[in-house]
Amino acid sequence: QVQLVESGGGLVQPGGSLSLSCAASVRLIGIYTMGWYRQAPGKQRDLVAAISSGGTTNYADSMKGRFTISGDHAKNTVYLQMNSLKPEDTAVYYCNLRLARRDYWGQGTQVTVSS
Repeated sequence: QVQLVESGGGLVQPGGSLSLSCAASVRLIGIYTMGWYRQAPGKQRDLVAAISSGGTTNYADSMKGRFTISGDHAKNTVYLQMNSLKPEDTAVYYCNLRLARRDYWGQGTQVTVSS
């Protein structure tokens, strides 16, 4: 059973920074993608950023230049560095692993951007 353990998140003022991390409970081999999605109240869950096992990254347009996703294959962990945060970035952030045509999700971590 694959589990994703998220950490980070919390409350930050506009313009501030936060870092999220997500560790998979299994050794990741082969072709896979890890990433982050977010869901604000009353809205659908949308992609924030993702990174493939080959190192290719993909970002939602509104995150480009502010967020950076990176991965540590040895630790089966993906990181999301979020800078220049805005109130509209407030949401629950979910870690995602796509492996062998299956999606696995973390429990979610709250990010709140507010003064």
